[in-house]
Amino acid sequence: MTDTLTLALWATNLSVPVNGLDGWVARVEAKMAEAAAAGAAFLIMPEYASEQWLSFKPDGLRPTEEIGWMADQAPAALELLKPLPQKHGVALLAGSMPWQVGEGYRNRAWLVLPDGRTIAQDKLALTPGEQDADNWNLATGDEIRIVEWNGLRLATLICLDVEMPALSSLLAPQDLDLLMVPSMTYYLSGYSRVFGCAKARAIELMSTVAATGCVGAAPGTTQNDQNVSGCAVYVPCEVELGFTGIHAAVGPVDGDRGAGGEEGDGPFLIARDIPVGLIRQKRAGAAEVWPGAWNAGHVRLTPQ
Repeated sequence: MTDTLTLALWATNLSVPVNGLDGWVARVEAKMAEAAAAGAAFLIMPEYASEQWLSFKPDGLRPTEEIGWMADQAPAALELLKPLPQKHGVALLAGSMPWQVGEGYRNRAWLVLPDGRTIAQDKLALTPGEQDADNWNLATGDEIRIVEWNGLRLATLICLDVEMPALSSLLAPQDLDLLMVPSMTYYLSGYSRVFGCAKARAIELMSTVAATGCVGAAPGTTQNDQNVSGCAVYVPCEVELGFTGIHAAVGPVDGDRGAGGEEGDGPFLIARDIPVGLIRQKRAGAAEVWPGAWNAGHVRLTPQ
């Protein structure tokens, strides 16, 4: 069973244009090689990292057609990504991408593992823009996948989902070692909500939570002309874990071009030697005050 874990988190700079899916996958593979060289077990990318594909969208594509067009590219992108985890020995959370389900589309994150598995996680709580019929018009998912790999129990919550306390209560009995939170946030306020709630989830779940988001703006975007984010790995606020609950972090980068302008990759964080074994012991009863997988089902509301 894994006792320490090193993660690579990439706050992808969408401002860098790519000339097709091969160019996009080449960028991902370069970061996977960098993660492998650092000894990381995972590379975690942000929500809508796929929006970078809009830099090669066809001329005349209307805003209401963007999701459908990106969803058309998504299966080919996933096929190109599938060999990379085994090649580099690094699991990949490839951010999220629009995915066709029935006659609609969902915001779907893909976890691609070195053992050949590909595991989908759909976003459960959508922003107003994602639901807008005149814009991206997405549908919600209805399940959380609990994944076991390499002695770890994992789950993914996409952006706004981590702000939903009800999902935290649902996950608390699942004995998670790692919760991954890919995000996309337009303002510093959105970044602060997502990352603040991610830190709270680390306390509530007595687990490690890794959050990352996009920076910059994709050439060709009609929806997101800036993105503000960074990378962080949160752990429970325990004495042996350093008191503050922050294992490693890169603060937010704002603006419409991201870190390094059109040539920069965006913030890249190697969070080394996360003590998941010690956190597991805390979750099993050694924590300072944690009451376990607590919920409020027994609490009455009494109007006065």
